[in-house]
Amino acid sequence: MTVQSPRPSWRRWRPDQQWEGYLFILPSLIGFFVFIILAVLFSLGISFSDWGLTGFRSWVGLENYHALFRDPIFWRALRNTGFYLITIVPSQLALGMAMALALNQSLRGQGFYRLVYFMPVVTTIVAGAIVFRLLFSTHGPVNGLIEGLAALFGLGVEMPNWLGSTRYAKWAVVFLTLWKNTGFTMVIYLAALQGVPHELYDAAHTDGANAWQRFRHVTLPMISPTTFFLFVFQAIGAFQLFTEPFVMTQGGPANASLSVVQYIYLAAFRDIRMDKASAMAWFLFIFIFIFTLIQNRMQRNWVYYEASE
Repeated sequence: MTVQSPRPSWRRWRPDQQWEGYLFILPSLIGFFVFIILAVLFSLGISFSDWGLTGFRSWVGLENYHALFRDPIFWRALRNTGFYLITIVPSQLALGMAMALALNQSLRGQGFYRLVYFMPVVTTIVAGAIVFRLLFSTHGPVNGLIEGLAALFGLGVEMPNWLGSTRYAKWAVVFLTLWKNTGFTMVIYLAALQGVPHELYDAAHTDGANAWQRFRHVTLPMISPTTFFLFVFQAIGAFQLFTEPFVMTQGGPANASLSVVQYIYLAAFRDIRMDKASAMAWFLFIFIFIFTLIQNRMQRNWVYYEASE
């Protein structure tokens, strides 16, 4: 008796495959491919061409990238972005961790404080920037507070022009960004702290470790994966900073607070230089990609991952 071999599984009808589900996600897949994948590849092509108001003119190769290194405004924007990186990211991590450590204690009204600290995260950034413009205006509450403290201690202090000075404009953007995003850092750290086993604290306390030693040798290593995630996440956010300087200072005065992403926006939609904007966007992508790879390699030296059983 001859036994007929079964047909290949990919030819048989299998109702359990739920092929109808693929039809439901097909519009999203098409949209992702057209508006994300093709758009990204199209911008790569534009970066190697002369593309202005009338569209494509000619291929120029790496000329757009060479022009970036001869552009003093681009270097100014890159330095400003580096300033945002080294000021916002460490401050946000430190403030978020301090807030999380405080709210991880048994406090009365703990839920209220968590809500208040997280509210800026869900607040519209444009509305927040407008309020901060009023706070940091020449005769605003911030300068009023500084003037009051100076008078209290008998000090002669010149009131800073936060929004009109090349020295202080970036700091106004930094304060706005910290107010907006620190609550998110706090929530992530709070979740990490609640995941640290109490047995480790008990063992450290039994060995005679004080509060600082328990924090240094137990808390910090156990939440180091969270710190690594937040550092990379916030660093990428600092590289892509746009709305805060755009609304707060418009990149001024004299490009003192201009970020790279804001310069990309101005080149594309004010100067109608899509080729220059695309070249800057790809330069920033490569820079962020290399930065992330370096951090991913360096995490081996300080990030502790608990071995699974």
